[in-house]
Amino acid sequence: MMMTTPASAGEAISLAATGNRVLAAAGQSDMVWGHASVRDPDGQGAWMKSSGWGFEEIDEEKIVLVTPEGKVLHGAGRRHIEYPIHTEIMARREDVGAVVHTHSDAANAFSALDEPVRPISHAGSLFSYPDVPRFTLTGGLISSAELGQALAEALGDAPACLMPQHGVVAVGKDLPTAVMTAVLLDKACRTQLAAMAAGPLRRWGTEEDTVAKRAVVWADSQMRAGWEYWARQAG
Repeated sequence: MMMTTPASAGEAISLAATGNRVLAAAGQSDMVWGHASVRDPDGQGAWMKSSGWGFEEIDEEKIVLVTPEGKVLHGAGRRHIEYPIHTEIMARREDVGAVVHTHSDAANAFSALDEPVRPISHAGSLFSYPDVPRFTLTGGLISSAELGQALAEALGDAPACLMPQHGVVAVGKDLPTAVMTAVLLDKACRTQLAAMAAGPLRRWGTEEDTVAKRAVVWADSQMRAGWEYWARQAG
């Protein structure tokens, strides 16, 4: 079984490389933009893909360790300008072991409607009751600590946040959970967009039923099963 909580720099590098390739396999690529990170087990920052590469191109040589101040401590690549997404969320949320940011087309289209995510599918049940939060301060790049902190504040204790005109951010106790959360938010948005295109929504899960369903459908074991499926697809 694949390691998901790194105990060393080497394990963090390996996990981060796999997570980025999994996002590619799951259809989350946007050329060279977007990134996934793993919290450094020694508390030095975040291990994330270097700038200029697509998710599907990432191997262990293209992973860098970035401090909260933006210094690259390990790796030969350049850091992404939006590293504060990762470092500031990790600073605010001790429970977060990994952060994912993608430019989901479905999420951007759905965010433009300013509608709540309805639990009309298994994926939707992860983001309903309460509704997934939105970060609306800017649709631009999160390139400063201040913007990273504002995004972390908007995210709050939620598993993910929609970023209108920009994409999504998803978090988890480990990278498999964060990756699956990003993939499922994209899927929930796509499913609801398809339903709304056919006509007004008329039926979705009640709060009581949805919360009970979520505990079973998206238990840790199910998140892990989904991650392992995508890891196989990523090779």
